[in-house]
Amino acid sequence: MTKNENELSYKGKLSCDKKILLSIISLATEEINGVSMLKDSFSSKFKNFFKKTKFPGIQVHFNPNGLLVVDISLTIENGFSVPDVAFRVQENVKNNIASMVNMKTAKVNVHVLGVDFNEEKKFGEEQK
Repeated sequence: MTKNENELSYKGKLSCDKKILLSIISLATEEINGVSMLKDSFSSKFKNFFKKTKFPGIQVHFNPNGLLVVDISLTIENGFSVPDVAFRVQENVKNNIASMVNMKTAKVNVHVLGVDFNEEKKFGEEQK
């Protein structure tokens, strides 16, 4: 085989549905110990009042350079370090997006809205 036969030529563009990105971010956040639940802030609840989304607490948009900017709002479980959990969420989200859809992230902002003191509650469970 010649060198040209081994080289791959990528032409065209990659498009990815926003729901796929939201799903990747949600799963990457769920994997981190200490994350209690994704939760909308008051301002995002107000903005998304009429939208029915199954990915609360996650907002994505692109900066002027075309890089992805992710905002994640969550609560953490009692007994976990806030900076440690936030850092692990940032790294896991960046790595998962890069490996699954080959996109670069400019920022992953983690907003910790509170601490969950309920020890029986698990990530993803609804409050009763």
